[in-house]
Amino acid sequence: MMEIENVEKAVEILQNCQEFADLIPEVRSNIVMAKKNAKNVQDVVGIPGRITIAYGKPKVFMKPDFGASSHMARLILSIMEYDPSKRSALNIRYHEKIIEICEKLSLKVSFYDRREEPNHVRKIEGGTIPWGVETAVERIGSVPDVIYHEGDWGKEPSITIIGKDAIDVAKMAVCIAKLCHKLY
Repeated sequence: MMEIENVEKAVEILQNCQEFADLIPEVRSNIVMAKKNAKNVQDVVGIPGRITIAYGKPKVFMKPDFGASSHMARLILSIMEYDPSKRSALNIRYHEKIIEICEKLSLKVSFYDRREEPNHVRKIEGGTIPWGVETAVERIGSVPDVIYHEGDWGKEPSITIIGKDAIDVAKMAVCIAKLCHKLY
């Protein structure tokens, strides 16, 4: 249950940073952490109901649990195919200023363009994520710290922060949030 405790600590870090609320997208954020050698969504801890905003602050209303996020779980499982040490991810809203901050922090940044997604991939439920991860990894030749896409019809643009565990990812998100907050 080390993964649940790690995500709980990460959630505490995020909830204690009011500026993080500015990074939560319309679809809300989720932070996940996979078990070592995770094979499926049930091996990945996430937040049921996601991270939302209440009274201008990041807020989680349920305890982390295994199988709580299929979308982010599938993303981290795809990442782990390239680098099994990267077991955690967090989605935040997209803004070009956030990408600039990530680059200034010397994070490895890559992207994929959902408009370039092949039709045969688009037709498969859940096919976008593995394709997007593969595209972003191939673009820079390694697993990035940050993957983004600028959205598509009916799809909100998004940034994903990737790291070894949820605490590291949360700390990076707080750093980005505090730097972004100074911009607005």
